[in-house]
Amino acid sequence: MIRLAPGEDTAPRCAGSGMRMPPTTMDLRRIRAVAFDLDGTLVDSAPDIAAALDGALAGAGLRRYDVAAVRRWIGDGPDVLIGRALVDQGLGNSTEALRSRLRLDFDAATLAKPLARGAVYRGMAELLERIHGRLPTAVVTNKPTRLASAVVSAAGLHAHIDHVLGADRAELRKPAPALLLEAARRVGVDPAELLMVGDSGADLVCARAAGCPAVLVAWGYGSAALPGGLEPWRVDDPADLLDALERAQTGTARQARRAPEGARGASC
Repeated sequence: MIRLAPGEDTAPRCAGSGMRMPPTTMDLRRIRAVAFDLDGTLVDSAPDIAAALDGALAGAGLRRYDVAAVRRWIGDGPDVLIGRALVDQGLGNSTEALRSRLRLDFDAATLAKPLARGAVYRGMAELLERIHGRLPTAVVTNKPTRLASAVVSAAGLHAHIDHVLGADRAELRKPAPALLLEAARRVGVDPAELLMVGDSGADLVCARAAGCPAVLVAWGYGSAALPGGLEPWRVDDPADLLDALERAQTGTARQARRAPEGARGASC
């Protein structure tokens, strides 16, 4: 069963009207596959990440944090998340033994309850269901693969995701392009044909380094703080992205149907 996030439609609306602001568009006719970030893009997992972190910290006798504080630290994987909590408590030079213990407890808590408190963002399950089978899909995340796969399954999205690629080593973390390039290889497309959908600057820089087009979603954790020089296509609602992808696929199919006619005409 897919876990849907509760709440009203949060898409930005034009001042003084009830109409949702139209999205900026880009040419998606070359897109043959789509890669998604996980936390903050497909699922609102901040409550579960905070619970796993708090459980690990409490077990070590350390101070716990609320979801709002943890949400600001999400995006670079559990080791960096734990490191930020330790720095905040004046323990930036803590021992490797402590960090390892915290990571083991964090992983155990995540695997036990991958998405007990969070949920899939509204519209994302429908988007995945509609494009799956027409466009190969992958999750590309800084969460380790084992944890990411558990979250995808708990969210009920596994049937519509072809590959889950996590940062199992530090050098694989976005904004490094390695995971996105591997995703392109696995689905059998050129990087320029793989669309990256994410909520942070790391996703956008990763896509640029890999040679992939990218979309920034407005509902995640990191869209408000972007590195300079990035002017991404932003989408305010998953329905906008789904509409753009389906329009592009329809246009591509029409071109493919016309091509044989043109070829026959040229041979006459």
